[in-house]
Amino acid sequence: MSQATHQPLSTNVIQAITSADKTFITLRTDIVEGRILAGSKLSEAELSTKYGVSRAVIREAISRLMACHLVERKANVGARVVALTPAGLIELYQVRESLEGMAARLAAQNMTSEQVQELQTLLDSHASAVKDSQSYYQEAGDVDFHYRIIMGSHNAQLITLLTEGIYHLVRMYRVQLGMAGPRVTTAFAEHQHIAQAIANRDAELAEMLMRRHITYSRQNIEHKLLS
Repeated sequence: MSQATHQPLSTNVIQAITSADKTFITLRTDIVEGRILAGSKLSEAELSTKYGVSRAVIREAISRLMACHLVERKANVGARVVALTPAGLIELYQVRESLEGMAARLAAQNMTSEQVQELQTLLDSHASAVKDSQSYYQEAGDVDFHYRIIMGSHNAQLITLLTEGIYHLVRMYRVQLGMAGPRVTTAFAEHQHIAQAIANRDAELAEMLMRRHITYSRQNIEHKLLS
């Protein structure tokens, strides 16, 4: 996802992309949030009936989900939702730690003052939810703390690698295994410290805190996977 200004789409263009895109986004959300179980087989016929679209639309959505690393296709098995495993978690979070650490460093250097303030405002809006419950659910996109920092890096290559590459697979682990329990309050505090380092334009500290935050998150999810 680039920082380029998006021009308004004509009504005809919007209508042309709505069905396929809406099905893809709905399927992606259902997988990330666990309504379609990790490791489960995907049947084009069943999904076509469930979502009220053609099998061709489902087939396209599955191909796009494979590009997001949420679905894999194996010979003699077909398409399946990826399984959430300790080994898969470790590999994914090693990459995430490195790339998001870099994003935090660049965000401290490149975020505008307005973006820094918006990041703090976002955390303020999260505070009441964290205080009142044992869950720290964040929607994808602009209301996700990590997404804001990724975009704040202002590095188009890094943004593409994260938002179009591993972002939704990371969210699948986070949403299903990492956004509830005692970890909630400490994760939120870590977000506050990262935001403060970015506000102080301390790039080295921002990167270190982000990498440490992701390490702690991985350890928390790994514990749940193994228990």
